[in-house]
Amino acid sequence: MISAPVPLERTERYDLGSIDRIPPGEGQTFLVDGREIAVFRSREDEVWATQARCPHKAGLLADGIIGDGQVICPLHSYKFDLTSGAGVRNECASLRTYRTEITADRRVLVWVGGRQTWSEEV
Repeated sequence: MISAPVPLERTERYDLGSIDRIPPGEGQTFLVDGREIAVFRSREDEVWATQARCPHKAGLLADGIIGDGQVICPLHSYKFDLTSGAGVRNECASLRTYRTEITADRRVLVWVGGRQTWSEEV
C-alpha cells in the first residue's frame, strides 16, 4: 500500500567563509542554495541568519540596524527578533531563521533546508 506523499525537508550545511566578511554590528546578504539569506554579526561575534527580505515590504534586512539580538527593517522600522524571527511589537509575519555556527577557525556555517523529497510507505 502506498500512502499519500509526505514532504520531508533535508537540511544541508553551507560554509559562508570567514566571519570577517560580515562587519561587526552589521548584516550581509548571501545567496545560498538559490535563497537570499541575511547573516548578521553582533559586536560580540554572535551570528544569526534569517530570510533576506522583510515580509512586509521586501526591504533588505542586512541593510537594517542590529542590536540587542534584533534587526530593524530599513524600509519601515519594524523590529524582528534574530533568534526566533518573531516581530517585536508589530503584526508582521515572522522571519524564517536558519541555524548558524562559528567554527574554531572563525568560519560561518549556516544550515539551509534542501530541496523537498517525497516519502512513500510500501
